[in-house]
Amino acid sequence: MIYTTLQISDIIKAQYVGKHDCEINNLLIDSRNIISSPNTLFFAIKGKRHDGHEFIDELYNRGIQNFVVEFLPKNNFSFPKANFLIVKNTLRALQDLATFHRKEFKYPVIGITGSNGKTIVKEWIYHILQGKKRIIRNPKSYNSQVGVPLSVWLMDENYNLAIFEAGISLPGEMEKLEKIIQPNIGLITNIGEPHQENFKDHKEKATEKLKLFYNSDILVYSKDQGLIDELVQKDDMLSKKKHFTWSENKGTDLVVKTNQKGNTTEIKFYSGKCYDTLTIPFTDKASVEDAIHVLSLICALEVNPIEFKNRFENLPPVAMRMELKKGANNCSIINDSYNSDLNSLEIALNYLSQQNQHRKKTLILSDILQSGKSDKELYSLVASLLEKFKINKLIGIGKSIVTQKNQFKLSQVFYNTTDDFLSEFNKENFCEEAILLKGSRNFQFERISSALEEKTHRTVLEINLNALVHNLNYFRSKLKPETKIMVMVKALSYGSGTFEIANILQYQRVNYLGVAFADEGVALREAGIKIPIVVMNPEESSFELMLKYQLEPEIYNFRILEQFINELEKAKLKVYPVHLKLDTGMNRLGFLKSEILRLIEILKETKTIKVATIFSHLVGSEDPVHDNYTKKQISLFDELSAKIINKFNYPIIRHISNSAGIERFPEAQFEMVRLGIGLYGISATNQEQLSVVSTLKSTVIQVKQVTKDDTIGYNRKGKANDDMTIAIIPVGYADGLNRKLSNGKGKLYINGFFVPIIGNVCMDMCMVDITGCNIHEGDEVIVFGKEQPVTDLANALETIPYEIFTSVSSRVKRIYFQE
Repeated sequence: MIYTTLQISDIIKAQYVGKHDCEINNLLIDSRNIISSPNTLFFAIKGKRHDGHEFIDELYNRGIQNFVVEFLPKNNFSFPKANFLIVKNTLRALQDLATFHRKEFKYPVIGITGSNGKTIVKEWIYHILQGKKRIIRNPKSYNSQVGVPLSVWLMDENYNLAIFEAGISLPGEMEKLEKIIQPNIGLITNIGEPHQENFKDHKEKATEKLKLFYNSDILVYSKDQGLIDELVQKDDMLSKKKHFTWSENKGTDLVVKTNQKGNTTEIKFYSGKCYDTLTIPFTDKASVEDAIHVLSLICALEVNPIEFKNRFENLPPVAMRMELKKGANNCSIINDSYNSDLNSLEIALNYLSQQNQHRKKTLILSDILQSGKSDKELYSLVASLLEKFKINKLIGIGKSIVTQKNQFKLSQVFYNTTDDFLSEFNKENFCEEAILLKGSRNFQFERISSALEEKTHRTVLEINLNALVHNLNYFRSKLKPETKIMVMVKALSYGSGTFEIANILQYQRVNYLGVAFADEGVALREAGIKIPIVVMNPEESSFELMLKYQLEPEIYNFRILEQFINELEKAKLKVYPVHLKLDTGMNRLGFLKSEILRLIEILKETKTIKVATIFSHLVGSEDPVHDNYTKKQISLFDELSAKIINKFNYPIIRHISNSAGIERFPEAQFEMVRLGIGLYGISATNQEQLSVVSTLKSTVIQVKQVTKDDTIGYNRKGKANDDMTIAIIPVGYADGLNRKLSNGKGKLYINGFFVPIIGNVCMDMCMVDITGCNIHEGDEVIVFGKEQPVTDLANALETIPYEIFTSVSSRVKRIYFQE
């Protein structure tokens, strides 16, 4: 359906300020996901720290002409072609528009909620029924207060079934989502710990989730979920609905029995008169439960599941993440190759467009299967997406996309199969570019990913960008709305990477980045990072480079100040920002109290320096034993910085709080804070509130038997007191596994077991005692991560997590993933 701005204005009850009516094809809520089209409608949603109204000027200059706002811009006369739809609440307006749109369609809508498994169940229902039904569903896990309306907006007459998942984190949210989704068929997976922090108990959360189904015709759930069953039976509305239930016990509509067979699980089921067996390619408890939910829903739809026996046998792992890896010839590889449809393609292209480290953007795309559209219509839409996101080159793989090559107006190469592509593959054809792999699973694009990668070391450091953003938002929640934030990305972002981390921080609109040395800042600038960068350890030899790349120095003594002023005068620059470091008790770098008056005199005399910020460094903000000293530091900083600020007639930002300071000394926020180790998942007070960002993992490459009295490793330090089984792991001290963890001091986590390191850690590998453990060659090994916190490793070494993170060597491949 096509709406116009005047129609939408009526739907959301807006005051219309504009001179023309305009058709709307796209909705936009995030100015960073820019779609340069006059047919886009931007909702200026106000959040805790960001206000969409602040970006109207930028969006208008980039081609957006239609805005839903809560107030007009002060300079609204500067937007002669714009239409403004003024409402009381822009988020509510977005939801109201989606609610209206949903009512225009009469085909069935499946609503899914629960604590775990929502996205996997949704994707597997799609996998089973696609082709038999033309299905629209949430892109990835767009299940929030904004994600659901944007998903429902995608409904059109080309589909005959919709599947939407709904997630909540606060009481009162599900009633809003129910009005938008209006599901005819409901499915709740389970109730567990996720998002529990804002609910009194599981009962309150389950009660809230079940509100999604108050107007549904049928509800599907497991009676083995006792709390869900109890609440359904006691609820006046839900108890009267038609239910379809399953259990491993009798007395339900579907009775199942499961049996693991190797790497598969056999599901025997009985429903009505139907008794049969399905096999799925998973053995873990969560996947088996998710598959039975899917089976139950198909039975509830009165469809014979045996029709889809082959599809159950080939249920794909649901790729909940896009992986970013370093490729050969300085390329970046984005692997999103487990599914391919228009919605997920648009999300992936948006992520590709954020890779500022490369000007050239390449898409390797397979046929998009079972879209419900003709090839001509489908690839016309794909071509429009590639133009919108300014993709430079397309490599198309598949017999369908080959027939539509004339629709693409960019550099292009086509192959009928993945084998054809690989037979002609030459790494030298890819250089200095960001490459997105987007393919349907049966095209096996993981083979292309492997061919493009730079490193094949089996030890990798996985960096979860969603966790990093979660941690950033946790610390932001501790700040006043006006408080700015600088994030420290020195030392390869605490071992996590350079531009990969800086890119996501720039996207999240942090105010400053901090690096240790100028060459780190230069690398970020060359990777397309545009936000201010402070160099904490500037050297005279790097000043010229810093000016060239607009890097701002920390000034910590009179020598460096004089040298930088001389460099500015030589470069004939009039005003340049600097950052003054005060020593309030660290006794490291910084001006002392006795030097402040002389510092002010010099700064007043020079016309080339502008003081951007004044800062200091807390000594022990994480440790309560030093609280009195920390408070003295804060007080001294306030006193000294005020003396400087009072001598200048422009605003100067102050900052002293680090990660622990943000949590423990809210009174010391001043105008900005510096976030470091906290971003990477280490908290002084609320460790459980932070997510694990980095996981160092490897693989068991050999299992062998060692007889009693034999020795293991160099210098015969490891001795078998009895016959034992050992595993060899390709991670050693050259990768960052400290040699002090040798001989039982350190442990690794493998397949549910903590196993001790035996013998000395070698340069490239180590050995662990796995006697009596169910561990095999090929099993995953966790050095540190969620299962084995980095703090445990640090405690074993009597050091700090900083050292562990920054010790992971550059030869260890970094893999970045994001949902």
